[in-house]
Amino acid sequence: MALITLRRNLCHLSDFRIHGALAALKNHPVIHVHKVAEERLCPWFCSPQSEPFKVRFRHGCCKKFHSENGNDLHPVGEPVFSQAHDWDRPEQNLKSVDEQMFYGRLNNFTSSEEVLSFISALQTLPDTLVAGALHRICEVEKKDGDQKPPKEILKNSVFQALCIRCEQESSSLPDTVLVTALHALTLLHVDPQSSLLLNLVAECQRRLKRGGLEVHSLCILGESLIKLQGPGCATLELIIYQLQGEKLEEFTPEDIVALYRILQACTEKVDQHQAFLNKLNNFSLSIVYNLSPTLISQMISALVVLDQTQALPLVIKLGKYAVRHIPHFTNEELRKVLEAFIYFGHSDRFFTKALEQHVASVCLTLDPEVVSKVMEYCSRKHILSKPILDAVAETFVCQSEKFLPHQISELIEPFGKLNYLPPNASALFRKLENMLLTHFNSFPPKTLLKILHSCSLIECHPVNFMAKIFSPCFLQKLQGEELFLDKLSLAQLTQLFLTSVLECPFYKGQKLLPKYQVRSFLTPCSSLETPLDFHLYRSVKIGLIDLLGARVYFASKVLTPYCYTIDVEIKVDEEGLVLPFTVREDVHKRVALCIDDPKRFSLDSKHLLGKEAIKQRHLRLLGYHVVQIPYYEIKMLKSRVELVEYLQRKLFPQNVGIRW
Repeated sequence: MALITLRRNLCHLSDFRIHGALAALKNHPVIHVHKVAEERLCPWFCSPQSEPFKVRFRHGCCKKFHSENGNDLHPVGEPVFSQAHDWDRPEQNLKSVDEQMFYGRLNNFTSSEEVLSFISALQTLPDTLVAGALHRICEVEKKDGDQKPPKEILKNSVFQALCIRCEQESSSLPDTVLVTALHALTLLHVDPQSSLLLNLVAECQRRLKRGGLEVHSLCILGESLIKLQGPGCATLELIIYQLQGEKLEEFTPEDIVALYRILQACTEKVDQHQAFLNKLNNFSLSIVYNLSPTLISQMISALVVLDQTQALPLVIKLGKYAVRHIPHFTNEELRKVLEAFIYFGHSDRFFTKALEQHVASVCLTLDPEVVSKVMEYCSRKHILSKPILDAVAETFVCQSEKFLPHQISELIEPFGKLNYLPPNASALFRKLENMLLTHFNSFPPKTLLKILHSCSLIECHPVNFMAKIFSPCFLQKLQGEELFLDKLSLAQLTQLFLTSVLECPFYKGQKLLPKYQVRSFLTPCSSLETPLDFHLYRSVKIGLIDLLGARVYFASKVLTPYCYTIDVEIKVDEEGLVLPFTVREDVHKRVALCIDDPKRFSLDSKHLLGKEAIKQRHLRLLGYHVVQIPYYEIKMLKSRVELVEYLQRKLFPQNVGIRW
């Protein structure tokens, strides 16, 4: 990105030349240059606390190049450069060479040595290309995540000459060259207190106060100062103020995203900039189609950090265009997009479809954090995607050792939540059991409880671990330093204990102490039971009154002694008479109506969620006659008469006469 703009803005300076790397060396004895360079440069690379800063920088030339052998890029329609090409002749002068071809050659290098060797072969080097050369060095050195450049670069005479030139000529460098050089040296972890950076920063500040820095230079300078001085520096406020005064229509898409990144670093002042952010969010709707995968990821990630929940139209549009880029996202970029969708509660069926195809084809090569984020996305939005779940299950069986405890939890929980067993379920849960047995103490207590509870939802009962999690020792670890266990953990423990009693009668181990048992599974977060939908219940209630004759013959929201809350309960005696709900004697059968609204199913499906499936399973084991009244059957009824007939068939399928 930086080089494109640099080339675009400064190509008209072709007649402006100052001595290049070799010229600088020729004007000073070699020993003197080395001495001066080492004195100046050695303190620059001494800041181990500096963190890596990702290079944001596109090569526009690459679009006009193609590869003949997979390695060597050359301009389309022009001969391939050979080792004996004029580029490599020391006497070659850039005045006669197209600047775009220079960048094409520069961007083809894969090491700093190649870049510096290429620069040293040039008799003169335009100052417009000094920053470009530094940026390319920075890029090739950062590709492997190195913290600092190797010492060989520091001692390289050409690199030393470039740095000395930047420092000595700072006042005469064009704006874009100055800020781009500062940015490149910042990315190379030059010491912020070195004379080199102090001079460059001081010169940038002088020009900033005078005004006149163009938008792209302001954006580059802003990101450099965040890296060097942190988001609290006073100069950054001036940069943001000047950017707010510019017309957004004059910003390139790269500059818009850079502005988001700058504001993202100032989250404590987001309220102060909210009016400008609203304007920026609205304008960004018009440029989404121009964004690359990297820029889409960066913009949507900034919206999360800045908590722009009111910018949902922008999030939706970013999601729409992200669909076509899914195969091109890096692992980190895809993770950020999924994280944003989870944060904003957004899902898109086209995005999900594209994600299915991508995950199914490359799941074994995805980073574990991305895999767990994909599963979290499906889980949060109740998306029962069999291609994704099957691929993830296969990945875990093959590469379980790559996953950390929290990633395993995020991977396993959706299977229970979505009530789905993959084709390799036996291998999946056997692998999980072996990992838990081997690394039991490595799992945080709450993480372990979530995993085991999720297994029980789909009838993969963790019998071998029940005695351990019901033990006072584990319960004490689970409570930690808190005075009491949280309600969700207590509810999960209680449901696991109820499962051991109802579905695992052969289990004779440790029981859960009464003080750790809850009375109701209706937790504040509705994790174990979904509350009754009022509108759907009202429709069913009208039909029940018509069918049974009075409201007294059924009760709603009945809390059972077994912690479950029944939507509607009807009592029937031995002769088939429907009894008033106040009667406690002579009850032969209890009918539990489960009035299931869309929230109790996977998204756009008729597949019950795990918590609803286990509830109905347990109620049957407790002796209830469970009758499911799903929303998709109710909405098909066109009249009140049809509703009564429907309830008649559901409640009394044997056509027994109803008496009350």
